[in-house]
Amino acid sequence: MGRLIAYTAMLEKREVTWFPSYGAEIRGGTACCTVVISDEIIGSPVIESPDVLIVFNNESLDLYLTRLKPNGQLFYDSSLISSDTKIPRTRCFGIVASETASNLGNIRVANMVMLGAVAKAALLVNKTKLLQALRENVKNHVTLNKNAILEGYKLIDKKD
Repeated sequence: MGRLIAYTAMLEKREVTWFPSYGAEIRGGTACCTVVISDEIIGSPVIESPDVLIVFNNESLDLYLTRLKPNGQLFYDSSLISSDTKIPRTRCFGIVASETASNLGNIRVANMVMLGAVAKAALLVNKTKLLQALRENVKNHVTLNKNAILEGYKLIDKKD
């Protein structure tokens, strides 16, 4: 997901850094990927307080929520994190990413569902460029991933 966001920003001719930090916990545990997008030169890929935070589990929420910038946007997988969890931000979006991915036939595209929702709600990247980035970077299950991204966009439309 982080790589696609970064590549899409590059297609948009924006400044970008991509700083993945994935260990053995990449599936089902706490992992981190930082993407910085700017219209100006980026001095460091290290961000203390992100504008947008995306989490898929309670452990990540607990670990990273305190870093979110005041008035930042929080996106969380509401299929896995209950809404009664203490989320003290007003700009938060519960996205049924895992449930939607499961309905599409593959839970592993939950990140693509979330990507579509984040791209739409946070106005992060252009939809056409995002789908171009997907075609240029993903070799397997392109149609499934595309459908997952589009479902993420639809989930935000339903919230409007």
